[in-house]
Amino acid sequence: MNATGSIAIPVILKVGKGVLQNIGAYLKDEDLDQVVIYFGNGLIDMFGMDVMQSLKETGVQVLEYRELDTVDIDDIVKLAFAISNKAKAVISIGGGKVIDAGKYAAFLRKLPFISVPTSSSSDGFSSASASLIVDGKRNSVPAKLAYGIIVDTEVIKTAPEKFIYSGIGDMLSKITALYDWDYEQQCGVSIVNDFAVMIAKKAVNSFVRTPYQSIKDDLFLKELVDSLAMSGIANEIAGSSTPTSGSEHLISHALDQLLEVPQLHGVQVGIATYIMSKVQNHRYVRVNTVLTDTGFWDYAAGLGMKKTDFLTAIDMAPSIKPHRHTYLHEEQYREAAKQLVTEDEILGRVLTD
Repeated sequence: MNATGSIAIPVILKVGKGVLQNIGAYLKDEDLDQVVIYFGNGLIDMFGMDVMQSLKETGVQVLEYRELDTVDIDDIVKLAFAISNKAKAVISIGGGKVIDAGKYAAFLRKLPFISVPTSSSSDGFSSASASLIVDGKRNSVPAKLAYGIIVDTEVIKTAPEKFIYSGIGDMLSKITALYDWDYEQQCGVSIVNDFAVMIAKKAVNSFVRTPYQSIKDDLFLKELVDSLAMSGIANEIAGSSTPTSGSEHLISHALDQLLEVPQLHGVQVGIATYIMSKVQNHRYVRVNTVLTDTGFWDYAAGLGMKKTDFLTAIDMAPSIKPHRHTYLHEEQYREAAKQLVTEDEILGRVLTD
């Protein structure tokens, strides 16, 4: 737990239509006038001109810009120490891979990190950790909360819908993660930070109560992104990912290790959230309603995910984080989760035999 009583929060937080065109002004206001920019694959052609024009107009010098498609920790270390000593900030524009890479490079060089996600697939853009390949396996490594978060909802809207579904699944996971944390405290394994819980609860409750006609509605997307950003703050308060990552995330991490080509993180997490909400007997009606009404279940049903993989992942879950004590760290609840995978009507439609 954060013992100092102080927490970091983003100095720059801009979420809305067209904000990417003002990135230069946001950076200039904070005296970040010499920067390095990493783009996700193919994104220089899509967003590079607008970004470069905004920076040029405000006198922000781009020391280096490039597309980046690696999350191997050795590559990122080399990248970080090749950054010019003149740099005042590192900017990543794109999806999870480039966000994680830039975040860790900035962390190593002790530079402010500006997170500019182009999809709403998870809360990774606001978290204080990075998901990198370490010794051939995906691992979460410490980093720092972004100094700035800039999310253009018009850009988010152009991303494939699968990324929105992934964000929905990741956002809903706070429901089961918080319940796991409370359970850990009951078992004497953890101490709940009430303020972190409050922030995470406010984030997920605000999201699930948002009215919408389409998942591409401006209000829906802004609420999703705002809530994912608040999740990062909850983690910062707690000093760990515990408020936003519980048994449902352990299932997804196990699937990442099992499958040659895993599905999007938030999609796996969303299915696992439904499983665990029923195991916990906690808000599963609300979880199912959101997954049904947004079209998440319809999307997931077309992916061909297998029951056997989820059954194996549930058994693997405790080994992913043995120091924790979620519901899945107890055999009776693992058995209950596996029974749901084999017998639940909704999961029977989404997962194949």
